[in-house]
Amino acid sequence: MKFVPVAILMGGAILLGIFSCATAPKGSLAAGELRLLGLEVPEKADIRENLPFVVSISFEADGKPEIRTACFFLSGDGPYCFKVNDVYYGSPGTINVKIRTKNPGPLILEGYVLYIRDGKIQPTNVVSTHFRVIQK
Repeated sequence: MKFVPVAILMGGAILLGIFSCATAPKGSLAAGELRLLGLEVPEKADIRENLPFVVSISFEADGKPEIRTACFFLSGDGPYCFKVNDVYYGSPGTINVKIRTKNPGPLILEGYVLYIRDGKIQPTNVVSTHFRVIQK
């Protein structure tokens, strides 16, 4: 009998965890809006401390907004902003940014992009991923 309330609480906690992992708001884009969908880093064995690696950011946009900079937090440290290397507009589009970190071990990478909308620099939503940096 005691297991029923525990099962209900566990089920609720699981559902809350699933729904809290959404990385981008849903719905249609406003005029000129850029919305990030996710981040990807190279295979884990390829990321070493102090060596640059490419982060791929997927996005959707209304039109082709001018993308200025990509900024990242590494496990809460930052933001560190980097020049955008390549932008591929499409459905979804991709932004490639070369970054580096001095911190070995497991990290949480959170990122956002600064872009021009209505003549002003605007930040996008934040997306994140987990990865590990190997010591040299």
